[in-house]
Amino acid sequence: MGIIKRNVSAKSNRSAVTIIAQGNRFHGETSISGKMHVDGEFEGSIDSSDDISIGKQGRICGRIRAHAVNVSGVLEGELICDSLHIERGGRVCANVFCTTLSIDPEATFIGERRLPGQDRLTWESEARKVEPERVELLDESFDPDDNLIDSLPDRITLSRN
Repeated sequence: MGIIKRNVSAKSNRSAVTIIAQGNRFHGETSISGKMHVDGEFEGSIDSSDDISIGKQGRICGRIRAHAVNVSGVLEGELICDSLHIERGGRVCANVFCTTLSIDPEATFIGERRLPGQDRLTWESEARKVEPERVELLDESFDPDDNLIDSLPDRITLSRN
């Protein structure tokens, strides 16, 4: 005999977990409420207020916004999150905006990491900040046209005396 409660809410306080299993491929834009685990392939954009994990066989190509991201497989594209951890064997090729980044020694990170709120650097903006240094010669009589190399000895011998 079972006990049935009449006042049970259909909504749960636990967050849902979305799983893309190995062998499955998805393409498009998605918004996730709850955690997500990818062992298959996803191409597009993911917006989540929770955590996303990519399994060893998983692959995500595109834009991701999430709370925390844990990568054991492959992530390519652009990532905005609070924390990113790349596990052993994981590979991230992305522009990453995160406050915390941790990479296992046998993991791969190729890309650019910025703290949230920082503007993307461009070569032109950085080049404007660098002022040419003023070079002053120590000896006013120095003439760069002189053959200084020819005046050096052919052999130099060092001894311990």
